[in-house]
Amino acid sequence: MAHPRAVCRLASHLLKVQAPRVLPLTTRQTSGQLQLSRRRPSSLAAWHLPACPTIARRGLSAPSATGPEAPDYLSEGEKAIFDKIKAELQPVALEVQDISGGCGSMYALDITSPRFKGLPVVKQHKLVNQVLSEEIKQWHGLQLKTRAP
Repeated sequence: MAHPRAVCRLASHLLKVQAPRVLPLTTRQTSGQLQLSRRRPSSLAAWHLPACPTIARRGLSAPSATGPEAPDYLSEGEKAIFDKIKAELQPVALEVQDISGGCGSMYALDITSPRFKGLPVVKQHKLVNQVLSEEIKQWHGLQLKTRAP
């Protein structure tokens, strides 16, 4: 039996690299135990992965009609940024992470929004900068990834 943390790291790596057409091992968590199987899912949505913050932030859960919901593990600063971006840009996927060690001086944002459709990356980033202009003045840095759905 694979350790859940190892499976979480593997899933996180696969999400960064793009979903392969065939995945030799899939996982399923039933009654608190992790099971490995040789079933080959046809899509990324068919994966049965254990719950972990990385997977939750990557938006593997089914999107709701009102957009992504803020995870309960976000800090106050992360939650405030999440709510502001959600209200202004109506994203379909949103990840906010404080990468300054918890002091709130640097954030990593990963935003997928229909408002970005047809815009070059520079204009997408300018749009996010306009939304967060007051907050950005107090930050040391910002890592920003934007894309249209």
